[in-house]
Amino acid sequence: MRLQVKGKNVEITPSLHTYIETKLGKLDKQLAEQTQVELELSEERNPSISENHVAEATIFAKGVTLRAREVARETRAAIDLLIDNLERQVKRYREKRTEEPRRRVARHVE
Repeated sequence: MRLQVKGKNVEITPSLHTYIETKLGKLDKQLAEQTQVELELSEERNPSISENHVAEATIFAKGVTLRAREVARETRAAIDLLIDNLERQVKRYREKRTEEPRRRVARHVE
């Protein structure tokens, strides 16, 4: 898995980057090595918005693009919510890939 972390109005510190890598380690086992993951962290500057930390991720998997967006009061909380959402999506994607009922051929035995 190739990870790219971007920050918009947020500085990506080395500790935050390692936190993201450890959280995404769960997904690393389920995704292929050439899968690209883009994670963008941003902070809304509007004072009327209480949950102003936004985490968005895009996973470019084989044949499908998975996206998730979560907001929270803190950056790490938004990342945790985002990872939960992505885990659910990747699990569903993996299950769909293994089943594929339309490709089964009914064999006629006489």
